[in-house]
Amino acid sequence: MRMTARLALFGTSIALVATATGATAAQAEDGGSGNITIDKVVVNGGKPVVVGTTDTVYAKVTVTASDDSGIKENTYISAFGPTPNYDQIWFDEDEITCAEVSATTSTCTGTLTFDPQGGSAINGNTAAATWRISTLVSAHDFDFIHRDAATTFKVQRASKLTVNASPEPVKKGKAITVTGKLSRANWETGKYAGYTNQSVKLQFRKKGSSTYTTVKTIKSNSTGELKTTVTASTDGYFRYSFAGTVTTPAVSATGDYVDVQ
Repeated sequence: MRMTARLALFGTSIALVATATGATAAQAEDGGSGNITIDKVVVNGGKPVVVGTTDTVYAKVTVTASDDSGIKENTYISAFGPTPNYDQIWFDEDEITCAEVSATTSTCTGTLTFDPQGGSAINGNTAAATWRISTLVSAHDFDFIHRDAATTFKVQRASKLTVNASPEPVKKGKAITVTGKLSRANWETGKYAGYTNQSVKLQFRKKGSSTYTTVKTIKSNSTGELKTTVTASTDGYFRYSFAGTVTTPAVSATGDYVDVQ
């Protein structure tokens, strides 16, 4: 199954705003008039948007702007993926909300919807990349401001990591084999697939401790599998930990307890 995503950025009077600037969000340049300012743009609380293979992910977008006459409700917000014409956007009107912070400042909020089961056209795994938010804000005195890249955010393929340490129990001084697998969402098949040739840390937490320390670093193989051996010394928990990449978030496996006798 090819991964698709629906991106719904909600706003009123979108067509009027686009006409006023003489361009679509993908085409318009930065510009504006008067003393209106965009003070802050935040996507998903400043965190990457992580999408798996089944659940729809919603990411809130907030645009805070100021003008001496106050901010109008017809704020326009849009999101664009890796290339200008690659990702399609759908707009639903009357679902952006602007709340006054003061007489001159408002924060406008909308929602991005990523649905790995279908919706619009994120054409495959290359959508895991840095995206940009384009926004246009209007004031009551007809001042306006447009930012083609008001901020950026990352869309990432969800990751999973497993671990198994054996044998259990094990005699002190004997070998422990620690296996596992690093995988991530494949939006083109709708399944998780091994993440190959990635550095992953094997970590150990001694019984009674709350801190993991790194034992060694290994790489996942051509199917994402992990395997290494260590010498049994004391009771505790082994786990694998992956630091993440630009397209894939960090993840740590739940520790697997080994009883050393």
